[in-house]
Amino acid sequence: MDHTVRAFSQDLEQMTGDLARMGGLAEDLLTDALRAIVDQDTSLADTVVARDVQIDDLQVEVEKKIHRLLALRQPLANDLRQTIAALKIAADLERTGDLAKNIAKRTKILDGTHVPAALNGVSRMGRVVIAQLKRVLDAYAAMDREAAVQVWERDEEVDEHYTSLFREVLTYMMEDPRTITGCTHLLFVAKNLERIGDHCTNIAEEIHFLVTGNPLTSERPKVDALSDS
Repeated sequence: MDHTVRAFSQDLEQMTGDLARMGGLAEDLLTDALRAIVDQDTSLADTVVARDVQIDDLQVEVEKKIHRLLALRQPLANDLRQTIAALKIAADLERTGDLAKNIAKRTKILDGTHVPAALNGVSRMGRVVIAQLKRVLDAYAAMDREAAVQVWERDEEVDEHYTSLFREVLTYMMEDPRTITGCTHLLFVAKNLERIGDHCTNIAEEIHFLVTGNPLTSERPKVDALSDS
């Protein structure tokens, strides 16, 4: 029995380590993707696109470990919650990597186009989202329910940045038709950032459930980008 418990604990530790590596990669990719698009650095953008496969590979490994745990260890109670939460968090991190890759790809599309000062707004929103991702990864590492709830509550801040940037970009497009192509792509970038923010709140909800055994019962704070338009 002791051997079985030790083996199960080792499996959980390996799985947690894989998730930590996924989180670190996702944070690095998002940071580099934003730097690439703000600085119009197509070489850095290529690096981001190429590195996304590392997150994909880690997700496959995590899923294999989880399926093995479920089949052989048949975890119960908190161990089961930890296993299922890891499966969901891995999916959120993999999707975050994909969205960072999509942001990086816009760098090449924007190269040579007339891009307005709205890039500053993208940079500001990006910093907020990166901070959210870092906070939720730290919360998971520490199993900190309160920190996870704070991330969940701050999702409204991400939505407010998206609403502000959306309106700013529309204004540029109306004032100067030369910016339409560039601004259209910036809107896609902003939407990708908003979706990464949603993945951060997904992870925060998983942490809360993992620690307490109860879901977050309040309605997720959201701001409709078009509600006041």
